Amino acid sequence: MIRYKKDTDNIVTLILDMADRDINIINHEVGQAFIPVTQHLKEEKAKGKLKGIIITSAKKTFLAGGDLDYLHKCYDAEEIFEYAEKLKKFFRDLESPGVPVVAAINGTALGSGFELALACHYRIAINDPKTRLGHPEVTLGLMPGNGGVIRMLWLLGVEKAFAVLTEGKRFTPKEAFEAGIINALAADKKEMMNKAKKWILANPEARSPWDYQEGKIPGERVEQVVRRLSAGLVKKNQGNFSAPKAILNVLTEGSKVDFETASKIESRHFAKLVQSKETKNMTKAFWYDLKAILKGTNRPKGFGKFRPRKVGIIGSGVMGSGIATACVVRGLEVVLKDISKSVAERGKAYAGDRLEDLMRSGKITKEECSSLLDKIQTTETSADFETCDLVIEAVFENQNVKTKVMKEAETHLDEFSIFASNTSSIPISKLAEGSSRPDNFVGLHFFSPVVEVPIVEIIRGKKTSEETIARAFDFVKKIRKTPIVVKDSWGFFASRVQNTYILEGIHMLTEGYPAALIENLGQQVGMPKGALALADDLGLEMVLRFETQAAVLYGPKYIQHPAVPTLKKMLEELDRKGAKKKAGFYEYPAAGDRQLWEALKEHFSISQEFWTVGALEERLLFVQVLEAVWCLQEQVIGSLEEANLASIYGWGFPSFKGGVIQYINDYGIEKFVLQCTAYEKQYGPRFQVPRLLTEMAAKGKFEY
Repeated sequence: MIRYKKDTDNIVTLILDMADRDINIINHEVGQAFIPVTQHLKEEKAKGKLKGIIITSAKKTFLAGGDLDYLHKCYDAEEIFEYAEKLKKFFRDLESPGVPVVAAINGTALGSGFELALACHYRIAINDPKTRLGHPEVTLGLMPGNGGVIRMLWLLGVEKAFAVLTEGKRFTPKEAFEAGIINALAADKKEMMNKAKKWILANPEARSPWDYQEGKIPGERVEQVVRRLSAGLVKKNQGNFSAPKAILNVLTEGSKVDFETASKIESRHFAKLVQSKETKNMTKAFWYDLKAILKGTNRPKGFGKFRPRKVGIIGSGVMGSGIATACVVRGLEVVLKDISKSVAERGKAYAGDRLEDLMRSGKITKEECSSLLDKIQTTETSADFETCDLVIEAVFENQNVKTKVMKEAETHLDEFSIFASNTSSIPISKLAEGSSRPDNFVGLHFFSPVVEVPIVEIIRGKKTSEETIARAFDFVKKIRKTPIVVKDSWGFFASRVQNTYILEGIHMLTEGYPAALIENLGQQVGMPKGALALADDLGLEMVLRFETQAAVLYGPKYIQHPAVPTLKKMLEELDRKGAKKKAGFYEYPAAGDRQLWEALKEHFSISQEFWTVGALEERLLFVQVLEAVWCLQEQVIGSLEEANLASIYGWGFPSFKGGVIQYINDYGIEKFVLQCTAYEKQYGPRFQVPRLLTEMAAKGKFEY
């Protein structure tokens, strides 16, 4: 677990090396195993045989985070508090032997792993851009609980520490150095160890800032900073997320007391946070659900791994060039085609802009930015697809155009190559009718902006082979996206379920609720945008098209959504089609700016009845959840994990609820069914309880 070396200068190097693991991890049990080591170090110091300590790793990574399985399953506040206190004691013993302690960070150190580094007096990291450092716990609904918040407070002050801890950013070593959370960089391991020893010999009395007699937390007046940060939290996420609030509370309270007391305050907030529904929901979604999908549970079995090298893309607009960027960043070559080479070059330039964005965010280097752009070949002829393993069309939503470019490309593809359509609304089986190889034809529905949205829907047409689905799955994983396998049904999964949110918001306008109230409530419940804003962004014609497709699929038994008359009025009578036409539920006075259309109140009267805000908020979420259950029942989507992740990543369903299906368990399945029944009586059949949900309610939990 740990190797002990001492040199002639009486400097001890502790080498982390867990023999039964690919990476080193740290938790309260591992911390207990270090007690004899720290005790021995203190004894060595007492004998005058210890001048300093260097902690490094024998693995490619320095140290990974803590025991997430334990924390996710634990609901005992006292037990969680003791968990944090035990690990804190180990870190405290580590930084208090009376000699300088250096963290020689030779690889990634995140979460609890970085907390160990913070407990050292000095931190040196090898300047490898692939290494990641910091505290991403907030992305799982958590916060550092082993001294990380308090040590960041003392290093950076309230405001800077809050930014580092709540952004969830994984810093490169260079960024960590610039942020002030590590002290030095080294070119390689040899230089790192030499710098560590040199610093120890030059600083024999080293202490951490919180152990100085005259130690002081940096920054301006805490009260002013906290007020500003609190207001920012409400503005950013309506105060829906518990972790950022807990971090701010710890920073605020911890700034007023000594280090030891502040550490206990941190443990108390950590224990409360770990028990919270929001944290359990987010951990389930972003850790357990994600791992289940990436493990390949829904990938067809019996097919070898597909390793694409070159991808062809037809259409160099925002979507096509975004897909090109996502491909080259993961090492693939791209052939980008459009009606002319000059048009394709414009798409390549757009891809270059996205690569520069990644460079500025520290995800790639300047050298990588240039070399990656060189991987994009522009063309105006389909003959250049001859050596492509996969071709994706990303032209506009017109079946004739899509069929034309597909046929042109297929004449140059070999029998093993895949052709994929990025359509968001045209059935894959319908498009495949024009294909000479329908078994190799599949839907790959990317979301905009492609580089940022981490999922791709893989749509299985009637004739798509299982091998093609498996290969599409491998391609999506190759470009570091999460593959969601769905059936070829109207709207697929994401667009279909998102549309229910949009339609419900539009119908509320018809019912007499003010547009501003509808939009604000949507954001208050955790949606990224109001329903009317999303309608404008998607285009009102597309919103209506999805509803029309549903009516065609289900036939005469289908009951039209009550929002349809309003949609038709906006489109046919008022000629307001959405953001692209700069006229929808919003008006667009300037580029990038919009405000609710002032004349809405002239066409949709405001009711004077009492507004039950809670019911309105629930309606906006319930319709999405119910539609997701219908999708499971109709086998449009195959698992709860996919439904949860697709809802969060695909259209922004509240992540603190854990996704559309976890929402039911979070709400309480019996209570949810009863509330749906009440809403059905009041508002109509769109709140009808699907058979699958009734079956799950009998079990007491939605498990599938």
